[in-house]
Amino acid sequence: MPPARSLLVTDFDGTLTRDDFYQLAVKELLPDDLPDYWGEYRAGRLTHFEGLRNYFSHIRKSEAEVLDVVHRMGLEPDLAACLRELDSAGWDVVVTSAGCAWYIDLLLAEAGVDIPVYSNPGRFVEGRGLLMEPPPPGPFFSHDLGVDKAGVVRHALGEGRRVAFAGDGFPDQEAALLVPDDLRFARGDLAAVLAESGQGFIPYSRWSDVARDLCGRPA
Repeated sequence: MPPARSLLVTDFDGTLTRDDFYQLAVKELLPDDLPDYWGEYRAGRLTHFEGLRNYFSHIRKSEAEVLDVVHRMGLEPDLAACLRELDSAGWDVVVTSAGCAWYIDLLLAEAGVDIPVYSNPGRFVEGRGLLMEPPPPGPFFSHDLGVDKAGVVRHALGEGRRVAFAGDGFPDQEAALLVPDDLRFARGDLAAVLAESGQGFIPYSRWSDVARDLCGRPA
């Protein structure tokens, strides 16, 4: 039996893209007088999913304006080529995101790529906002985030696969720590928290750096 293919588990917002949809939405799509949902989350009165869903539900811009922001997230421009190179090097790729699959699926489809996505389903309705829903119950469901990124990593490791992880945010820490530090790619808040706790990782500037590094190693 041939060895199992390796797996890169990657975050989306701020990892596969230059910018995070939530951060762009706060600047350009949301009113200034919203409740402090993140404060409620940090105080333990809301889950991460509930906080994000509440913010997204307040978007009152047109669909065209929202799509303009989505397109300015800056998806990795060489994504399709990187995926082909990773495939040739023995790596599969799966996206795990605590954001919304609505904009993830849209950007990936426009880039002409088809890879598995574990994220929170949703739809945009003018006048009602981006309506994000929790995923259905399953092995990768998380009450806090919607998607259990660490669960995806654990499942692949349980299959005997070599697993790498790439991320940029605090919610990525648990998943990142499950893989060896030479297969742990981090920037932004994830890099900061790993450095603070003395954990090793490989820094990257854009997602193609991750692909290039993995393709340079035997899978």
